[in-house]
Amino acid sequence: MIDLLTITNDPELAARCDQMEGMRVFVDLERNGKAERQKGLDTFISTHHVDDVGRIKAVLKRSKLMVRVNPYQLGNPGAISSEIDEVLAQGADLLMLPMFTGAQQLQAFSEMVDGRAPIVPLLETAGALESLHEWLDTPGLYEVFIGLNDLHLSLGCNFMFEPLLQGHVDRVATAAKARGLRVGFGGIARIDEGGLPGRDVLGEHVRLGSQAVILSRTFNRPDREQSFEDAVKALRKAEAELALRTAAQTEKDRVRVAGLIGVLAQGVKAAA
Repeated sequence: MIDLLTITNDPELAARCDQMEGMRVFVDLERNGKAERQKGLDTFISTHHVDDVGRIKAVLKRSKLMVRVNPYQLGNPGAISSEIDEVLAQGADLLMLPMFTGAQQLQAFSEMVDGRAPIVPLLETAGALESLHEWLDTPGLYEVFIGLNDLHLSLGCNFMFEPLLQGHVDRVATAAKARGLRVGFGGIARIDEGGLPGRDVLGEHVRLGSQAVILSRTFNRPDREQSFEDAVKALRKAEAELALRTAAQTEKDRVRVAGLIGVLAQGVKAAA
């Protein structure tokens, strides 16, 4: 079962997630540089605060709480060290490091965490992708998560899912799993929504053996037709169905989705 990650600092929503199997709650403290990097994109810019970690942790009984801290700054390591200590003191189960560009930053982060919680490196820069085999053996890693929003920008792509088309996600998944690490990537819309429909995104997760994906904000919208819980159930039903595909069906879907990504990327380029 793929972990479904819900970004929230709302204890009520976190408690609802905790009632469902395979959910991971995600408090996002990253602010530094994000608005500038993702200017013009319809992406989430966090307003979460470190105190939200304890508030959310208090309502969770079985779901893991992951916290994305701010990027490691080589010239100012004290800032991230203090944030790590605060977050761990409030009960974070997993720590995610964004925007690292190579092994040195991730190693320094690992030393600061010092085994107090598992680490999820967020691969979202060309440098992190290029140096993949230099940092995959960093102590304390739990899962490699590929952040497609920033990675596609760093690689000069036009569309968020182009790194999947280019084979980068396949390569990272293979390398991570060879070391016994979990892997996850990107975000997903409701099952039949999104430029690249949620079902097609989910099919690629199943094909690659992914174990984590971030639920888009579409899951949280007020909807009389389909509640948050029902939208998650639809995703789970599709996940089970996609897992039953034959190798030939899986490959046929992969080729079809690759073609759709190519068309969508060309459309974004033409509109720019």
